[in-house]
Amino acid sequence: MVKFFIVQFAKDKVLYTAIKNLLGFYPRNIYLYKVALSHKSAPQVWLKGQQVNNERLEYLGDAILSSVVADYLYKKFPYQNEGFLTDLRSRIVSRSRFNKLALKMGLNNLIFQGNGNFTSSKSIFGDTFEALIGAIYLDKGYNFTRKTIIRRIIDVHLDVDEIERTDTNYKSRILEYAQREKRPLEFKVVQEIGEGHRKQYLVELFLDNEPVSRGQDFSIKAAEQIAAEKACEELLDD
Repeated sequence: MVKFFIVQFAKDKVLYTAIKNLLGFYPRNIYLYKVALSHKSAPQVWLKGQQVNNERLEYLGDAILSSVVADYLYKKFPYQNEGFLTDLRSRIVSRSRFNKLALKMGLNNLIFQGNGNFTSSKSIFGDTFEALIGAIYLDKGYNFTRKTIIRRIIDVHLDVDEIERTDTNYKSRILEYAQREKRPLEFKVVQEIGEGHRKQYLVELFLDNEPVSRGQDFSIKAAEQIAAEKACEELLDD
């Protein structure tokens, strides 16, 4: 096992070192991190004869981040109600914030680009960040991932108190845009996922009766905000 690790480390030394510098640990399964850094427009990793990309890890990382942030906020704000916690979590795990965070951490320098040009994709860096969290979870387990998110990401890169004081209402912004451009806008709940307290709502935003973006969360209001944020990224300049 030790010999295998040494051989793999020598083969992928640059990536091993980059992960260590970025997150403070050496990966056990470097393959997971290669997949996490492989965008769908230029997949560089192979599995059983097929090229794979980071979309599945992105899905997993999104769920892990939402869980860890929810737990973190629950403990940080013991006297705040569910609406406050849900809204603040949505703002912390927003795609625009993850895009900026990924650039701040230097993930843009690690993404496998191949010959593809996908720099025009506004969400690629945030997508990669979520996929990286999914890779850490599969490689190291939930508790290790939770500690890494809190110690190496939230404590270092995010000012939660400042985020709490800053009110970014993407729904208001996109509604103002639609009114200004005289384009009919509508939010629709297109699916309910799960049951009881774990039920989530999938909301789709329509402009001119055409779907523009989707958002999913534990409340309709939060899901609408996520869908509105994605629409703002596509239609409005920051």
